[in-house]
Amino acid sequence: MDFPAQITAALAQLHYGDEPHTLYEPIRYIMALGGKRIRPLLTLLSAHLFTDELSHVVRPALATEVFHNFTLLHDDLMDQAPLRRGQPTVHEKWNPNVAILSGDVMLVRAYELFFDLEPKSLPLILRRFSQTAAEVCEGQQWDMNFETETQVSIAQYLNMIRLKTAVLLGFCLELGARLGGASDEAAEHLRQFGTDIGLAFQLRDDLLDVYGDAATFGKRVGGDIVSDKKTFLLLTAQAQASPAQQAVLARHIGVPTPDANAKVQAVRAVYDELNIRAQTEQLIESYFQDALQHLARVPVADARKAPLHRLALQLMERES
Repeated sequence: MDFPAQITAALAQLHYGDEPHTLYEPIRYIMALGGKRIRPLLTLLSAHLFTDELSHVVRPALATEVFHNFTLLHDDLMDQAPLRRGQPTVHEKWNPNVAILSGDVMLVRAYELFFDLEPKSLPLILRRFSQTAAEVCEGQQWDMNFETETQVSIAQYLNMIRLKTAVLLGFCLELGARLGGASDEAAEHLRQFGTDIGLAFQLRDDLLDVYGDAATFGKRVGGDIVSDKKTFLLLTAQAQASPAQQAVLARHIGVPTPDANAKVQAVRAVYDELNIRAQTEQLIESYFQDALQHLARVPVADARKAPLHRLALQLMERES
């Protein structure tokens, strides 16, 4: 089955509303910007572990993508980001008030995409979706809080990325499993699989921001360092640094600098001295292996799991 093509076609058929034009056009605009559509794909692949009949799964799968783009629209506004996937963000193309209202409608439409589910499954699915949606907002708020807090622990940071990024991937897999007829135990393993993959994916993104190739990373390498973003790499370095290394970090972190490249090089030099890259890679691998263990415990044939396993490898850009 060509799930990506099916998702693209189904998203193109969604109707969000017509008037006022300035409310609904921004929704069509952000939904047309593309992206990997990972969340609905995870939902369909998870359901397909247990059934070949997926017609009832498509609209709930689309709900995860509409919700995800709602969070992007509002996150862009909060971050004052000028671009999303190379195009002007909604608040730049229209204005902040439009971005707020259009995002609100996207959240409403996401809920509506669940309404055709069987009455016996609808309450649980909506409770889990509501819990996940609140957790994503909690993660975003923690992320904003960390911008001004001077003391952030590694545990706090990992919990933030779990909430902001990973729990929605976990929900998508749980959603597909439950709609496919999985047991509670299997659905829970798939939720954990998605959460662990999400944690590994975000940590990998943090790592690539410092050590990636600008030509393939898709954004400026060292951007997190320039913006003083509290990532696993920085927090680990601060926790392990010698007094001399602490002094180097203090001269650059949280201090305006006219030379961004020099700042990146100085902070990255401390990371190199402390072997931060290897420590980050080790944690990524730990989460990835935990994820695979949960997938292994789902009681279906390995051949059935193969597409989901391949997608996990692709997200991590691994071959095995």
